[in-house]
Amino acid sequence: MFLYSGKLYEKYRHRILPIAIFSHRRRAKEPSSFEWAFPFLRVLTFRYYVVQLRHKNWRRFIRTKNPVAAALLSSMGYNKKERVTVKLEFLRMVTRLELDPARMKLLTVFFETYLPLTEAENKQLAKKIEQTDLKKEAAIMEWLTSWERKGMEKGLEEGLEKGIEAGVLKGKEEIAAKMLAKGLDPAMVEEMTGLPAKRIDELKATV
Repeated sequence: MFLYSGKLYEKYRHRILPIAIFSHRRRAKEPSSFEWAFPFLRVLTFRYYVVQLRHKNWRRFIRTKNPVAAALLSSMGYNKKERVTVKLEFLRMVTRLELDPARMKLLTVFFETYLPLTEAENKQLAKKIEQTDLKKEAAIMEWLTSWERKGMEKGLEEGLEKGIEAGVLKGKEEIAAKMLAKGLDPAMVEEMTGLPAKRIDELKATV
C-alpha cells in the first residue's frame, strides 16, 4: 500500500487517499498503518483506510447502483446457506445495471473467484432463476457471460462438469489477456482471475 501510494504520488503529484480492501475470510481486525522506524528515530508512519469486506453485510449493498459493489458481494459476510442467494442477487444487480458484456465478464470473473458455486449449488441457482418472472429470467440469462454459456454448451457434448470447467478456464484466460493488454499489473490479474502466475506470464508474452 505504501509503495503503490508513493508511485501514484510520484506520477500525478496529487494527494492520495490510500484504501486497503481486504477480501479474505478472516474476521481478525487488520492493521491500518505501516511504520518505518529505528530505535533512535521514527522515520515515518503511513496510515491508510481499511475496508474489511468480511465485516460487511452483503444485503446492505444489493440495491446500490455501483458495479464494484456487485462484484464485492462475493467477499462480504454471508453464511453457507446464503451462497446461492448471494449469486442470484449478484446476477440481479448486474442485470439492473445493464452493463456491457466486457464489464459483465470482468465482474463475473472477480465474483466467481471468491464465490465459486458447487454443481449442487448451481442447480439450486437454476431453480431460483426459474422461479422469477419471465422478464427477469430472460434478462438474467441474457447477461450470462459467454464463457459460462460455452462451458454449458460444451458440457452437453463432453460431460456437463468437464465442459463448464473448460469454458470457465478459457473465459478467464481471455479476460486475463485483455487486462494485461491494458497494462494491468500481472499480480492483480492473477488475484482477480485465479489463474496461476505461470499462465499469466505466458499470456503476457502473447499480448
